[in-house]
Amino acid sequence: MKLVRFNNQPMLSDIFEDFEKRFFYPFNYEGSMPAANITENEKSFQIELAVPGMTKQDFKISLENNVLTISSEKESEKSEETKNYTRKEFTFGSFSRSFTLPKIVESEQIKATYENGILKMELPKKAETAKITKEIAIA
Repeated sequence: MKLVRFNNQPMLSDIFEDFEKRFFYPFNYEGSMPAANITENEKSFQIELAVPGMTKQDFKISLENNVLTISSEKESEKSEETKNYTRKEFTFGSFSRSFTLPKIVESEQIKATYENGILKMELPKKAETAKITKEIAIA
């Protein structure tokens, strides 16, 4: 078996591509999909999406047939005119994430907040599905 030396240093084109992905695209470059964290406790599920640079009015949240869909479209335009030139820049970003909810979610009680670039949603569980724990004595 022969070992081959691997050069793990980034090429110049890799550096520029990474810079372009990080600074010129408003969301994640690969598919424009924000990162999501989903956690569960005894009373509810929590969903957190990392979507910095937006306002709560930029989001559309809908629930249809137990599918929760979170989407957003954002445009920004910037113009600069001087004697010698005109510069006009615009960006457009959009995403859509869908989550199939379990039947134990109380759909009428879902709450959403947006703060510091994080969209947080709380999906409470139905009361009758809460886990009942008790100790059973052996006879």
